[in-house]
Amino acid sequence: QVQVAESGGGLVQAGGSLRLSCAVVGNDFSINSGGWYRQGPGNQREWVASITSVGATAYADSVKGRFTISRDTAKNTLSLQMNNLKPEDKDVYFCKAVRIQLGQPPYDVWGQGTQVTVSS
Repeated sequence: QVQVAESGGGLVQAGGSLRLSCAVVGNDFSINSGGWYRQGPGNQREWVASITSVGATAYADSVKGRFTISRDTAKNTLSLQMNNLKPEDKDVYFCKAVRIQLGQPPYDVWGQGTQVTVSS
């Protein structure tokens, strides 16, 4: 059984920073690629950032230059460093971790979500 644990959310003033982490354990699940998404009340979940199996990263325009996604293969974690936070960044943030094995379809798991609140 695979377990995903997110951490790092909280309340911060505009201009501040937070670092979100997503740890995956169990069932021989090694993170090959993944991403972070966010969702506000009544809104669809939107993509924020992603990282590929070779470490290439991509970001939504709204966070480019402020957020940084990373992967720690030794700890099997995904992280999202968020700097210069703005009130519009307030949302519940979800991580998605993907395992890729030869001959099998990609297998992804999601975190439970962590709340980020930014005060103006």
